[in-house]
Amino acid sequence: MAPATRLCLLLPLRPAVAAAGAGAGAGAAVSVRNSSRRRLVAAAAATRTIHTHPAQPAKVVPVYGTGPPPEPPQPSPELAVEEQAERQERLARRKRQAEMLKHAGDIKAARQQQQQQQQQQQQQQQQQSQGNGATKPGGNSGLKRRFWKDVHVKEVNGLLEIHLDARPLRHPTTKAIIRLPTSKPNLAHALAVEWDSLTSAQQATRQHLIPLTSLTCRALDIAADPSLRDGIATTVLRYLDTDSLLCFSPPPSEQEQEQDSDASSLRAAQERAYASTVQYLTSRVWPGVSVVPVLDGDSIMPRQQAPGTREVVQGWILSLSPFELAGLERATLAGKSLLAAARLVAEWSEEGAGSAQAGAEAEVAQERFGVEEAARAVSLEVEWQTKQWGEVEDTHDVDKEDLRRQLGSVVLLVSGTGKASKSS
Repeated sequence: MAPATRLCLLLPLRPAVAAAGAGAGAGAAVSVRNSSRRRLVAAAAATRTIHTHPAQPAKVVPVYGTGPPPEPPQPSPELAVEEQAERQERLARRKRQAEMLKHAGDIKAARQQQQQQQQQQQQQQQQQSQGNGATKPGGNSGLKRRFWKDVHVKEVNGLLEIHLDARPLRHPTTKAIIRLPTSKPNLAHALAVEWDSLTSAQQATRQHLIPLTSLTCRALDIAADPSLRDGIATTVLRYLDTDSLLCFSPPPSEQEQEQDSDASSLRAAQERAYASTVQYLTSRVWPGVSVVPVLDGDSIMPRQQAPGTREVVQGWILSLSPFELAGLERATLAGKSLLAAARLVAEWSEEGAGSAQAGAEAEVAQERFGVEEAARAVSLEVEWQTKQWGEVEDTHDVDKEDLRRQLGSVVLLVSGTGKASKSS
């Protein structure tokens, strides 16, 4: 045992031994022994070790090993094979991608070169065709050139035909030759001009480029199939309850009239258009029939016409000729007005459209109702709105010209030499 440890353990034992020798009797010795034992345990617990040894430095042992470092750990053979295969697959994929990119670039360059050659060929063909007069200048070089050079009107067996070179113009559905009465030379020449303005055969399939042809074919369909009359009559009669000429704007109040004088002018213009057209129809086309406005601006529920009015109008519609009925349908759908369409057809039709002709003085006194008058009558509110808030480009201007084109085609369809004094 170390000297320091012996010193710590012997110090508390000396008083305990002296006390044990001085006591007398066995009980006193036991008590002294127990108390001394407790003090010995407490003293042992309270003491701590005291180090008296000097500190010694660590001994450094030199490295005696020589030679190269050990080899790094090698993967298992199975893992090495998988890594090698994955590396080769990645390399092959990158090579394929590079080849595809190169091939795509070659295709793009070849396509551009081919397009340039095609454009040059088309330009050369266009220049040659313009020099030969085969197509119209300014035509679309991307479309196939038309197969005809000349368009003319020819009378065959007492009927007028439109010929594309030596080919007669045919119905697009039935393939029947389009033949017109000799009393309609204006319509025949208008059809010839319409087809002469086309620069390719593909343009003939676009309805907006041949509106007069489609309207003429509609009249020929009605002549060939009279069962179409009932459907047309039902369609146009729906506009009698919502006619553009029978719907008035609300009358302006005194305050609105003072602030805006145009508000009263719209109502006045609608009343004038209604009065003029209804007076003509009830005196010449539908004598004795009363036609009242359906919306007068005071209510939202349309007013019904007098009993018998609808039956009279329906009977007049069914009595029209095929050309008149086709013109009435086109004008009604274009202007949303049966009254304006009926007056336009009755006034310009060479067959009279079932109207009772008045005297020459009354006819001269009656204001002429042409395409411009009919277009203004059915679009009074649109014109008033555009004056107030401006015109939407490519909308109002396009609708305005399209309406006049549709009504003009109706005039050409129904007019003829039978009303030469009217058409001139």
